Amino acid sequence: MAKVSKSKASAAELLEALDELQSEKGITKEYMVESLKLALEAAYRKNYETEENVKVDIDEDTGIVSVYALKTIVEEVDNPDLEISLEAAKLISKRSKVGGEIKLEVTPKNFGRIAASAGKQIIIQRLREAEHDLVYTQYSDKQGEIVIGVVQRTDKMGMIVDLGRVEALIPSKELVPTERFETHERIKAYVQKVDDSAKFGPQVVLSRRDPGFVKKLFELEVPEIEEGIVEIKAVAREAGLRSKIAVWSDDENIDPVGACIGKKGIRINTVSEELNGEKIDVIPYSDDVPSFIVNALSPAGIMAIDINDEEHIATIVVPDDQLSLAIGAKGQNVRLAAILTGWKIDIKTKSEIENKIVE
Repeated sequence: MAKVSKSKASAAELLEALDELQSEKGITKEYMVESLKLALEAAYRKNYETEENVKVDIDEDTGIVSVYALKTIVEEVDNPDLEISLEAAKLISKRSKVGGEIKLEVTPKNFGRIAASAGKQIIIQRLREAEHDLVYTQYSDKQGEIVIGVVQRTDKMGMIVDLGRVEALIPSKELVPTERFETHERIKAYVQKVDDSAKFGPQVVLSRRDPGFVKKLFELEVPEIEEGIVEIKAVAREAGLRSKIAVWSDDENIDPVGACIGKKGIRINTVSEELNGEKIDVIPYSDDVPSFIVNALSPAGIMAIDINDEEHIATIVVPDDQLSLAIGAKGQNVRLAAILTGWKIDIKTKSEIENKIVE
């Protein structure tokens, strides 16, 4: 049996590795070969301490690597690394002429081993880059969407979630204190951002607290929102406790609030269940600021409202027995209404106003 040289064996292994990479990872063989050529040209210059203009050729059938030095033909040589005399060039090719270029093979005997070593490094490097690009492209497109993963572990940084191709992070500040998830439990989360500056590749950052999570859950649950018939104008949220969403439709035949609540509350209950029982108020949006603010303070009854456009403050008057309802537990109702509308809200009782008038 004929012996196979080590360089040829290494070349064959290299080609096999490139074919495998193309098959399993989708990285084209052509891309890898071109990357390998550039790496080998740099390796040659470094190992042989030369400034020659070298080009590497890889036979894609045999894997054999050849190195060529490209030299400019001149009358008188100043730089032997880059130039060759016309006289010497004519010994190689009679067609040689000044100003032309000639290619000389300069492949070292042991270059097959260098090629094999460089090939392994290139494969590892390009594999990392491809995985990096794949993760970034795939999940940057999902920014602002909901993904489903599996809880891997929880530590001081937050919760690690396996999304299949990548592990994502829900930072501690983006977890809801009232929620508990076990290891290996399936979890839905909102893709808040994809950080491409992370040290070890793209970092997919998820959230369970973001108001966008509530909005996307309604989009998934309410066909009218997905179809553009109903629009969510604003969301205000205190995660784990209560959310308010303002909805609107330009179709007079559509009740946007009813569409989000669903028959017998089935749609809003589905969203609330995903949020671990979080209370959700769905209110009609209005371009009329006083009407929108009154709606946002629901379910409190409002007697009067005064708008100060300069200071962007709305003063609300409520019956005495509606004060606690308007403000809400620990100020939650009025706080969410202010976030939802973008206005500062000052609530007064009927008695306060009457006493002020008397004074």
